[in-house]
Amino acid sequence: MESAMPMPALLRAMMVCSALFVGLAVAQDYAEQQRKAAALLDALDAGQYEAARADFDAAVSESLPAERLRQVWESLPQQLGASTGRGPAHPEQINGLSAVVTPLHFSLASLDALVTFDNEDRINGFRLVPGKPPQPTVAPAPQNAPFSEHDVTIGAEGSSLPGTLTMPRGDGPFPAVVLLAGSGPNDRDESIGPNKPLRDMAYGLATQNIAVLRYDKRTHARPQDFAAGNYTVDDEVISDALAAAKLLRKTRHIDRRHVFVLGHSLGAMLAPRIAAQDKRIAGLILLAPPARPLQDAIVDQMTYLASIDGTFTSDERTAIDTVRKQSERVRALQTGDTPAADTLPLNLPASYWFDLKDYDPVATALTLTLPMLVLHGGRDYQVTAAEFARWQQASWADDSKVSPRVTLTDYPRLNHLFMAGDGPSTPAEYAQPGNVDVGVIADIANWIHAQ
Repeated sequence: MESAMPMPALLRAMMVCSALFVGLAVAQDYAEQQRKAAALLDALDAGQYEAARADFDAAVSESLPAERLRQVWESLPQQLGASTGRGPAHPEQINGLSAVVTPLHFSLASLDALVTFDNEDRINGFRLVPGKPPQPTVAPAPQNAPFSEHDVTIGAEGSSLPGTLTMPRGDGPFPAVVLLAGSGPNDRDESIGPNKPLRDMAYGLATQNIAVLRYDKRTHARPQDFAAGNYTVDDEVISDALAAAKLLRKTRHIDRRHVFVLGHSLGAMLAPRIAAQDKRIAGLILLAPPARPLQDAIVDQMTYLASIDGTFTSDERTAIDTVRKQSERVRALQTGDTPAADTLPLNLPASYWFDLKDYDPVATALTLTLPMLVLHGGRDYQVTAAEFARWQQASWADDSKVSPRVTLTDYPRLNHLFMAGDGPSTPAEYAQPGNVDVGVIADIANWIHAQ
C-alpha cells in the first residue's frame, strides 16, 4: 500500500530504494560522469555488485557494500515488474551536487537513478527515486464536464502543497470532501501505474454535486521537508489534512457544515486521528482502512507477494526474515531508543514508528460521534478481509444507539484500488488501466448527501 500501513509493493520498493543516498560535493566533467554512471548501472544489471562499486568514494563504499546493492537491485523486478530498459541520461544539479539522472523503466513503474559526483569525478552519492511522470500530473478536466477545476495551495506560504479543487457548476453551497492518499510519495491523483483512483473519485463525486479537494502529498511535493529524518505521520499526513479541511471551510460555495474527509489505505487509517483533532469534520469515508499495526501488515504482505508464484526462493525467505526481525524491533521500541532507520521496516525513522506504535484506528474511531462510511474490496490483499472484519466487529455493531452512524460495505470483486477484477489480486493488476467502480462512487455520494 502505500508509507505506513499496507502499501502497494511497487511504492514500498520505491521508498526502500530512496534510502540509498550519500551526498557531498560538486562535479564538472559530464561526459566522464555519464560514462561512470552507465558503468555502475551496467555492472548492477550484470550482477557484478563488487565491480559496481569501483568508482565509489570512501563514504559511499562504506554505506553501500556489495551485498546491500545486490539485495536492492534484485528486489526491483520482484516489486516493479520486468525491466523494460533505460531512458536517456541527462545532467542535473541536485542540492548543489552535479548528477547524472538515468530513467529505469519497469513494467509497473519507473525509477530515476541519481548518481552524484565530487570534484574528482568519484561517485559520492547513489539514489533511486520514483520516476517523474512523462506528462503533467494534473490533466485538464473533460470538456463539457458538469464541474470545473482550480489550482489551490494548502498550508503556509513557503511550505505549501499544490492541489486541485474540483467544483460542481452552480452556486451551491455544496458538501465537500478532502481526499487523502495512501502511503508513499503520492501525487494528488494517487497515480499507480496508469491508474488514478483519487482523480476518478474527484470527477465522480463532483458530477454528483460534491466539491472535492485533492493535493500532492508532502513526501511527493516537498521531500526536502523530511531531510532531517525525525518525522512522524503528523508531518507526513495529518497537519496537511487539517489545513485542507480548513481551506474548504473558507471557500465560497462550500457548505462549511458539511466538510468530510475521505481517506484511502494509510489515509483511511489516519482519518480517525484527524477527526479527533478537528471537531468540525462532518464525517469520515474510510476506503480500505487498515486495522492492525503497520509492521505486521508489511510482513504478511511480503509473504503474500513471495507466494504468488507458488514457491519461496532463498532470497525471498531471507528478505521476509529480515522484515520480520525489523517488525519485532518496532514492537520492542522503548522511550529513548534511537535505532537507525535502516534497521526498521521501510527505512522509516524511529520517530515515525513511535508515533504509530500505540495508535489503533478502530479504537480511535470508536471515540468519535460523527458518521462514518467504511468500505472494503473483497480482493484486497493489502488490507485483508480479517482487517475489515475487525471494523465490522467493533463494539458499535452491537450498540443500537451508535450503529446507525456507521455503514460498512464489502465489494467482493474489487481490489485495493476499488477496481474490479477476478481471482487473486497481485501487483501486476495495478499496471492494467482501470477506474474506480462507479457503484462505489455512487454509494459515497449518496451517503454524503444523506448526512
